[in-house]
Amino acid sequence: MSQKLIVLLLALLLGLQPVTTDLYLPALPAITQGFGAGMGQAQLTLSALLLAFGLSQLVWGPLSDRFGRRPILLWGMSGYTLASVACAFAPDMAWLIAGRTVQGIAMGAGVMAARAVVRDLFQPAQGATVMSQGLTGLGIIACACAPLGGVLTDALGWRYALLMLAVFGGITLGLLAWRFEETLAQPDPRALSPGPWIKANLEIIRHPVFLTWCALSAGSYLGLFTFLASSSFVFVTFMGYSKTAYGFLMLSMSLSYIVGTFWCRWMLRRTSVHRTVGIAAILTLTGGVSMAALAYLGQGKDWYGAWAVMVPMYIFMLGHGVHQPCGQSGAVAPFPHRAGTASALNGFLMMLGAFFMGAWLGTHMDQPVFALTQGLLMWAVLITVVAWTAVQRHGRPEALTALTALTALASAATTATPRTPAEETAPTPSPTLSPAPAPTHSPAP
Repeated sequence: MSQKLIVLLLALLLGLQPVTTDLYLPALPAITQGFGAGMGQAQLTLSALLLAFGLSQLVWGPLSDRFGRRPILLWGMSGYTLASVACAFAPDMAWLIAGRTVQGIAMGAGVMAARAVVRDLFQPAQGATVMSQGLTGLGIIACACAPLGGVLTDALGWRYALLMLAVFGGITLGLLAWRFEETLAQPDPRALSPGPWIKANLEIIRHPVFLTWCALSAGSYLGLFTFLASSSFVFVTFMGYSKTAYGFLMLSMSLSYIVGTFWCRWMLRRTSVHRTVGIAAILTLTGGVSMAALAYLGQGKDWYGAWAVMVPMYIFMLGHGVHQPCGQSGAVAPFPHRAGTASALNGFLMMLGAFFMGAWLGTHMDQPVFALTQGLLMWAVLITVVAWTAVQRHGRPEALTALTALTALASAATTATPRTPAEETAPTPSPTLSPAPAPTHSPAP
């Protein structure tokens, strides 16, 4: 596969998240009103999706390490497409919540495998650049999602907005079946054994590099999730904007994220990953603090409007365009032979946080502006602390190289087959050299 095809597939698979949330968000108030549901139930359609998304990755990860990335992707995208059709024709809120749960389970296969494919094919530093390219594609997809969701909801109704998720799933499934080639060089036959699976997850979650990058990517995602889960109520319900206007506000936010991913690649060509993340944290903190300050200063004032929310969010999203590619690629970097399991654990922890954040927002939406600003400020501070402390210690290239080597040695020692006494005393045959397999992708520029 060429690198261009890999980046396109990455964009589509990682784009499942904005398609499933951003395209849906403009329709959320209409769905709530149409079913006569409360805000708590409306938030549950997001929280259930994300909890299922996170939990499913714990299963999809070992399955992909055992059977390969291709079958998992085909199974997952087939399930996603069917679940999307079920959501579009949901007769009540309970059916919709159930459909969104299945949708989240299937989506977990696509996003988890996308991150694992990057580790299969690229070394950590190169992987951050490729991941950034894929996330630029995600940003372009996100730009179209919210306006399209708003237009479809206003013009045709919310069911047509949800039906577009099935269209996107079908297109992605078709491209995977047609062009995607297996990237896992050597499946792990023990990946599904309970003992090795538990041991692998414990080893990963104790690894300081994983914890560092997972905290960064999770904190950055949860800041974005806080905005996504509350913004339709802030702009449509509280400020009175139309669903179409709200969609274009989301488009402008996605554009700032795309700029952030381009800036990330520009920085990575000139300096190290840990310095890039440290600089980006300044933007993250500025966005969180300024949004909270404007909300409290502008309470009840005529000058307070959409700009006071969106300008700080643009600044936050510039930093998000750095933290996500660096965090997601860094979390799986020390585990080349367990990339699926590491990717799954990273995704699970992110979505577990989103589930609890969604539950918290559901109980604070009587004042949506303050729920948004308080939540974003909390995540901005957390991201900054991680970026200026743990990333500077464990994100340095020399630290990553040393810890990755130690992890590989420990993994080899624990998975080696015990030798019999006769084998211990037998002479070791001289190794024979065989030609290295041809690469399955073009080198990154």
